[in-house]
Amino acid sequence: MKPLEGKVAVVAGATRGAGRGIAVGLGAAGATVYCTGRSIKGSPSDLGRSETIDETAELITASGGIGIPVRVDHTDPSDVQALFERIKEEREGQLDILVNNIWGGEKLSEWGKPFWEQSLGNGLLMQERAVKAHLITSYYGAPLMVARGQGLIIEVTDGIDYRYRGNLFYSLAKISPIHLAESMAVELKPHNVAAIAITPGFLRSEEMLEHFKVTEANWQDAVNHSDDPNVVHFSQSETPYYIGRGVAALAASADLMSRTGLVFPSWTMSDEFGIVDVDGRRPHWGSYAKEHGFL
Repeated sequence: MKPLEGKVAVVAGATRGAGRGIAVGLGAAGATVYCTGRSIKGSPSDLGRSETIDETAELITASGGIGIPVRVDHTDPSDVQALFERIKEEREGQLDILVNNIWGGEKLSEWGKPFWEQSLGNGLLMQERAVKAHLITSYYGAPLMVARGQGLIIEVTDGIDYRYRGNLFYSLAKISPIHLAESMAVELKPHNVAAIAITPGFLRSEEMLEHFKVTEANWQDAVNHSDDPNVVHFSQSETPYYIGRGVAALAASADLMSRTGLVFPSWTMSDEFGIVDVDGRRPHWGSYAKEHGFL
């Protein structure tokens, strides 16, 4: 028996990156995973990326779970409501894990400028995707968990605290999910439903690999042939499956309610549960960042 056998999960924003890694991690632990996003075969989102939720669903099924792709715009309440109505019908209302990983802010951040010199439209769109979409999704998903008296809502973010992250709009978008988890935890605790925030370390996502002009097969070449400190930091990067394995272990833990309202980075989950990345490494961004003075 796999630890999440028989569990039903929704990963909102499962198209790529951490969302894909988490969805596959939950599937490998035996869960049925509804993987949602806007990019489907033949119809990418406005981000113009090649990855699709269909591919993610195939990876989930190949890992041993059941992957179900559903196109959902999580900024549209009617889309989100329809998703959970479908789960009510298909799974008799069972929803054990909800992961809020909507982001889509990669091209919206303007680094090195004060907020009043940036695009207001882009800054507000970032909040719509990373905050409003999470709120809408939890609004419609939480009642299914409350009705059954159990469940887990996960907020995916960047960072473990409330400190400034180098850009006002980005900071607001990434700090807000931490507070969403903390606040939801208080209101959901009487119903035996947990809410936590999680963060990867230096994520070796599809877009990051492209940024450094490498692939997963040769990513260390970028580190070995550069003196750029940002590239050197890349040596401590982790695949999206690292945090996915951590989330699966966390979701299966017996003391879940004692963790509600807290933030769990990938390196802490690795320490506690003995998680190893798919490449056999155990990167510890927390220790590395403290050593270099930026955490």
